[in-house]
Amino acid sequence: MAKDKSSAFRARLLSVAGNSLTLEVLDGKVSSADELLFCSSSQTRKVLSLREYDGHILAEVSSAVEVQIGEIVAGATQRPECVDQIEAEILWLSAQDMLPGRSYSLVCAGQLVDATVTKLKYKVEEASAKHIAANSIAHGETFIGNLSLSRKIVFDPISTGLKTSQFELRNGDTEVLAKGEIRHSLRRASNVYWQTLAIDKAARSKLKHQTPKMIWLTGLSASGKSTIANIVEKKLLVMGRHAYLLDGDNVRHGLNKDLGFTAADRVENIRRIAETSKLMLDAGLIVITSFISPFRDERRMARSLFEEGEFIEVHIDASLAVCEERDPKGLYKKVRQGALSNFTGFDSPYDIPENPEIKIDTEAICAEDAAARIIDYLKE
Repeated sequence: MAKDKSSAFRARLLSVAGNSLTLEVLDGKVSSADELLFCSSSQTRKVLSLREYDGHILAEVSSAVEVQIGEIVAGATQRPECVDQIEAEILWLSAQDMLPGRSYSLVCAGQLVDATVTKLKYKVEEASAKHIAANSIAHGETFIGNLSLSRKIVFDPISTGLKTSQFELRNGDTEVLAKGEIRHSLRRASNVYWQTLAIDKAARSKLKHQTPKMIWLTGLSASGKSTIANIVEKKLLVMGRHAYLLDGDNVRHGLNKDLGFTAADRVENIRRIAETSKLMLDAGLIVITSFISPFRDERRMARSLFEEGEFIEVHIDASLAVCEERDPKGLYKKVRQGALSNFTGFDSPYDIPENPEIKIDTEAICAEDAAARIIDYLKE
């Protein structure tokens, strides 16, 4: 796509002291006749004086300004956009496939936010530029997708040719997974707002006389997750607590019945469960989930939705050999017969939890004792 390079002024705020600013210029030029816009806060200030120093611009403005370091500053007459949902063109650089629903870090002009590809619209064939349907993206492939961001960022569309249209997707804040350019904001980004409600989580929890928690059981198939989760829920009921169990198989009969067991489907499966659990916890419930949830990235994403101390990861541990020996549903037998593919532990990986709040070895203790350990942790 041909780009019409704009002369719009864009800069990143490096420091502020009263009405004295240090700016890193990204694009364009600023003059003493300009008015500056501090994009995130929508404040404007008249420029009084300018000088260059060590590759940066030192500016005096008409009055003191209280803004965050790193904020994007623009000329007030050529305003950039500021939204949290965008469409982008992305070149994938990682050896690990891009999966919609997985959370990444997005860096655009120094702005760092969490980003999720909510829709993979199509990939672009390099030789012919044809649009091809896809469920995942491999190394070296370019795709068009919708991204949802954890907060609004300031940007310009790709047509401007400005640096504020460019971004990187990273694994945390180090490894660069992809490079992209923002095509435009999504219409729904400016049409959907948070509605302030009179009743909040604290009020709902007080009514139930309990502290809501998210108990996330993860482990291989046949490790004992569902059995333990069921006992935990019964024990909580006897204690007079309000709890609800979301079981992996049961949820696939309704909410997630459209999903299979590919890596992309597993990511979306956990994303839906995490968001559903967040709503239930907001209702004041103790939520118990029993899912293989094989990928560390998705468990990390799920944890990020909850406040500190609310998310309790429980690794239900048993060796693959023991799980296969138990095989209550006959799934391992089907795998050995070649009747099942994408099965965790065989042709689909399981990322062992690194620092779970609770680790339970079901080869060493029974389900009843395992459930008691979880209840004891809640009491503490």
